[in-house]
Amino acid sequence: MIDFAVNVWPGQRSAALDLALGSALASDRYPDQSAARRALAERHGRRPDEVLLLNGACEAFWLLAQSLHPRRAAVVHPAFTEPEAALHAAGAEVVRVVREPETWSFDPAHIPGDVEMVVVGNPNNPTGDVCPSFRHDGALVVVDGSFADFVPFDPEGDVVVRSLTKLWGIAGIRAGYLLGPSELVTELEGQRQPWSVNSLACAALEVCALDRETPLRIAAEVASARERLTDSLRELGVRVWPSVANFVLAELPAAVEPLRAHGIAVRPCASFPGLDDRYVRVAVRTGADNDRLVRAVEAIL
Repeated sequence: MIDFAVNVWPGQRSAALDLALGSALASDRYPDQSAARRALAERHGRRPDEVLLLNGACEAFWLLAQSLHPRRAAVVHPAFTEPEAALHAAGAEVVRVVREPETWSFDPAHIPGDVEMVVVGNPNNPTGDVCPSFRHDGALVVVDGSFADFVPFDPEGDVVVRSLTKLWGIAGIRAGYLLGPSELVTELEGQRQPWSVNSLACAALEVCALDRETPLRIAAEVASARERLTDSLRELGVRVWPSVANFVLAELPAAVEPLRAHGIAVRPCASFPGLDDRYVRVAVRTGADNDRLVRAVEAIL
């Protein structure tokens, strides 16, 4: 089957990244995070003590929940479900702030005043939209910026979580990082076992932080493929929402199983709070795969 469910860009990977991974694999030393932290700090105009390397971006949400133990938190939905799962596991009461279903926008004024943490995706998964930066008195605003490499700006929040998985195509390496106040970074570091980020991830984080050209090139490739895919689906009468990421949200009721019969997997969205089985998330792939998806949708319709 062609995998349109997992939103990892399948294009050609950076040669410099592969070279760095090979060098790290050949080393017999324990992981050293210092070079990667310096490179990421320079990339984002931060100090190295404001950067926390992660064993995948998802680790950030569990570290934050288990370390800070918020009594009450808000998650803006529909969104990646791991932050809410992590908060529940830490004993927090979670309030769902649901986006407007036509535009997928939300009003920060709808966030309860007594929450201690707010989690929001920017760009958001699975809706593909962006939202303005905001603050919330008395709460730590955590921004899931896992898809930020596809947009020409850095999302802002008290804490910003970033991932290499999506654009760089290294989901199995588990490489992510967190940007936040140095005091918080130190606190989170104290909750982890030694060498919690492996040498391959450290090497990837360093080389990707120093490479400014590849993200721009891949983001442009994704944007072109996404617009062509979106236009083709809309010509078939499918409702597709605008997206800035490497996926689109589409309204295709009862299409998951018929698409499987055509050898295509898409992400059913009923498990996202605020969505139901009318919606699917479709990853953007390269031209021939996208064309095959469009033909399958046309046959189903």
